[in-house]
Amino acid sequence: MTALTNLSADVRQYLLITGNYWLFTLSDGALRMLVLLHFHQLGYSPLQLATLFLFYEIFGVVTNLFGGWLGAQFGLNRTMHIGLLLQVFALLMLAVPTGWLSVPLVMAAQGLSGIAKDLNKMSAKSSIKLLVKPDAHSTLYRWVALLTGSKNALKGAGFFLGGVLLTVLEFRGAVLAMAAVLAVAGLACLLLLRSDLGKAKTKPKFRELFSKSRAINVLSAARLFLFGARDVWFVVALPVYLSAQLGWDFWQVGGFLAAWVIGYGVVQALAPAVTGRSGQRHDGKDIFGWAAVLALVPAAIAGALLHGWPPGGVLLSGLLMFAVLFAINSSLHSYLIVSYASADAVSLDVGFYYMSNALGRLLGTLLSGWLFQQFGLLSCLVVSAGFIAVAALISLALPKTRLATDNAAVE
Repeated sequence: MTALTNLSADVRQYLLITGNYWLFTLSDGALRMLVLLHFHQLGYSPLQLATLFLFYEIFGVVTNLFGGWLGAQFGLNRTMHIGLLLQVFALLMLAVPTGWLSVPLVMAAQGLSGIAKDLNKMSAKSSIKLLVKPDAHSTLYRWVALLTGSKNALKGAGFFLGGVLLTVLEFRGAVLAMAAVLAVAGLACLLLLRSDLGKAKTKPKFRELFSKSRAINVLSAARLFLFGARDVWFVVALPVYLSAQLGWDFWQVGGFLAAWVIGYGVVQALAPAVTGRSGQRHDGKDIFGWAAVLALVPAAIAGALLHGWPPGGVLLSGLLMFAVLFAINSSLHSYLIVSYASADAVSLDVGFYYMSNALGRLLGTLLSGWLFQQFGLLSCLVVSAGFIAVAALISLALPKTRLATDNAAVE
C-alpha cells in the first residue's frame, strides 16, 4: 500500500484505468465465448452465430465515432463509467430463462455490449495520451503496448473463463456473476477516477467527428483491413471448425482460443522490445514490412490444407505464427494512432480510428459466418491473406517519419 501511495498521481490514474480495462475485457471475452458456445450447442448455424454478433459490431462502429465526441465534451471518466454500466445492463438482459433467449433479445444485448466495450476502450486508450509528457515517445509506446497487450491477454483468459462458467454455472448463472463483479468495479472507478480527464479545452463541434488528418485517415483504412483479416476466420469459422470438424469439446475450444489470445497479448505487450523502444523511429515503412510478412501466414495455412496436410497440426502451428506477427502489427498501429492524435482532441482522433477498427471487425464477422457456411475454412483464409495485403499497400501512404508534434496530426 505504501508503494502505491508513493507513485505519482498520473501513474496511479494509469493503473486505475488499466485495472478497469482489464476487468471489463475479461467479462467481454467471457461473454463472447458464452454466447458462441451456448448457441452453437442449441444448434445454430455458423451464419446464425455471426448474426448474433451483428449489433455488437455495428454499434461498435457508431460508438467509436460518437464516443470520441462525447469524451471530449464531458470527459473520459464519464464515458468509461457509462461503458461499465451498459455492460452490466447487457449481462442482465441475458439473465432471463433460457426459453426467453430469442435471437432479437440476444442481438440487442450484444448491441449494448458493443457500445459498452468501445466506450471503455476509447476512454482507456485516449487517457494514456493525457498522462504522458508530450515528448516522451518511448514511454508512450511502452504504456500503449502494455495496456493493449495485457487487454488482449485478458480477453483470451475471458474466453477460457466463459467456457468454465458455462460448464460450472450454466449460461444464466455465469452472466449474473459477471454483472455483480462489474457493478462493484464501476463504483470504485466512480469514486477514484479524475473528473476532468479528457475534457477538451474548447468544446468540439459535432461536424468535427471525422478526422481531418491524412495520417490518421490512412492508418484507419489500414486498420480496417487488418482486423477484418483476423476476424474473417477467427471469430466464427475457427471455433466452429474446431468443434464440428475436429471434435473438440467446449473446454478444448475455449482453452485453445484463450491460450492463443493470451499469447498474442503477451507478444503485443513486448512489441517495443521486438521492434525497438524508440517509438519515433516507426513509420509507414515499418507497418508495410510487418503486414507483408503477416499476409504470408494465412496463405501458407490455406496452401497446406489444400494439399491435404493434417488440419490439426497445420492450424496449431499457423495460428502460433499468426499470433506473433499480428500482435506486432497491432501494437505498432495502436502506438501510431495515439502518437498521431492531437492532444486537445485525442478522444476524437482515437474514436475515429477505432470506428474503422470496428468496421473491420463487422466485415470480418459477417464474412466469417457466410464464407465458412458456403465454402469452408479455406475460403476464409484466402480472404484473410488478401485483406492483409491490402492493409500493407495502404500503409505505404503513411508518413515515412513520425509527425513532428502532437498538433501536426492535423494536416
